[in-house]
Amino acid sequence: MSRAAATVERPAIRNRRDAIINLRVPTQIRDLFDAAANVLGKTRTEFVVDSARKCAIDVLLDQRFFELNKEEWAVFAAILDNPPKPNEKLKRLMSRKAPWDK
Repeated sequence: MSRAAATVERPAIRNRRDAIINLRVPTQIRDLFDAAANVLGKTRTEFVVDSARKCAIDVLLDQRFFELNKEEWAVFAAILDNPPKPNEKLKRLMSRKAPWDK
């Protein structure tokens, strides 16, 4: 698919883009990105950035959300019922924004 075929009308208002990421990928993968972007009415850049952002959030959330069985839940609930006293490290952690909200 040509670059022109993947071009779509762009919204008038956009977030400021001040960082550059250069990627070298096989032509077949670039064409796959273009086809998917075209289906969604996005440019290649919009498609790649949106897809990478969603994947990055999922990776980070996988580090924050977890599943427990009954026994593990009982131990976890007991810890929640008796939390440690706040210390500087805990205060710093709780005051941080999620990486995707920065």
